[in-house]
Amino acid sequence: MRTQVGIIGAGPAGLMLSHLLHRQGIESVVLEKHTREYVERRVRAGVLEQGTVDLLNETGVGERMRREGMVHHGIHLRFGGGTHRVALDELTGGRGITVYGQQEVVKDLIRARLEAGGTIQFSAEQARLLDLDTERPRIQYLHDGAPCELECDFVAGCDGSHGVSRRSIPDGVLAVLERTYPYAWLGILAQAPPAHDELIYAYHERGFALFSMRSPKLTRLYLQVEPDEQIEGWSDDRIWRELHARLETDDGWRLNEGPIIEKGITGMRSCVVEPMQYGRLYLAGDSAHIVPPTGAKGMNLAIADVRVLAQALAAYFETGDTTALERYSPTCLRRVWRAEHFSWWMTSMLHRSPGDDAFQQRLQRSQLDYIVRSRAASTSLAENYVGLPLDWGRTDV
Repeated sequence: MRTQVGIIGAGPAGLMLSHLLHRQGIESVVLEKHTREYVERRVRAGVLEQGTVDLLNETGVGERMRREGMVHHGIHLRFGGGTHRVALDELTGGRGITVYGQQEVVKDLIRARLEAGGTIQFSAEQARLLDLDTERPRIQYLHDGAPCELECDFVAGCDGSHGVSRRSIPDGVLAVLERTYPYAWLGILAQAPPAHDELIYAYHERGFALFSMRSPKLTRLYLQVEPDEQIEGWSDDRIWRELHARLETDDGWRLNEGPIIEKGITGMRSCVVEPMQYGRLYLAGDSAHIVPPTGAKGMNLAIADVRVLAQALAAYFETGDTTALERYSPTCLRRVWRAEHFSWWMTSMLHRSPGDDAFQQRLQRSQLDYIVRSRAASTSLAENYVGLPLDWGRTDV
């Protein structure tokens, strides 16, 4: 089989890239090692930046998001017994965020690709990327137990930090810059109506907590825990007690409890590989970078990456010009490092680290107090939170 662009991974990055290429008349094949049911049920991020929302709408896959997504115009910082709202729309000229689960974006993109006649091969296992430094890279894999080979002009690695794409790049080509944080997040999904209509970030002496949601009937909540914690040590009762302690204040606001239908512990780290390309392989999304979830940047960065890549590939197939492809990595990395810094900043400001003394805690409180008292500081937070314009990373300006 032959196509113009072979895409590894049917997450938001791979599917959006295939969708964008289709709109430019460029053929692609998406290979995904898991089943369709698995990728459509995999719960991940849920906060969409304004630019991501705009792109979904502009490219015809935003109809269900507009109907079911929850638009937020602010977030709340809770510390020192008080709650302070950061008005995102007022500080950014009307921009905001939309709460809409990553798995819902994946469902919408899969449906759009299949209705347009696109090729997504699920359960494509044991992929091997070959001849990446030639004009005819190949992907060998098994599908339904049978050996297959896909020849293409370019390969897009959208299969995450543990996928085959990054591992296929020879040793010594990539610089890997990373940081591991001394805490983790315990996250739950509860069948309970959200008790508030916007996200709440809580800095507390017992550790960070986050109130979020996935729908009018589902609440998403997070607790800072030790990185070596085991989920078996956290009963539902213990989780709710800790959430009440860290999130509730004296003003009478209370969480709504309900059955916990999902819970797990995730370590927190930052990682960036440079460059994001090798030969005719281009990395996008988690294949190239990981951010701690505090700033809600992971899926949004993936969408921004493939928008840049789709434009560069369109320029090549239309004119043969490789300039935009050569700029792909520096263009994306400028935006990636801005998001990495913002995510690190939010994480460092809101979490309690082992060994933190009273001096460090006073610094964190001072930073939070400055944000809610200074329009300049709150504008900086809001601008980064709703997302910089999708063309922000351009290297020609």
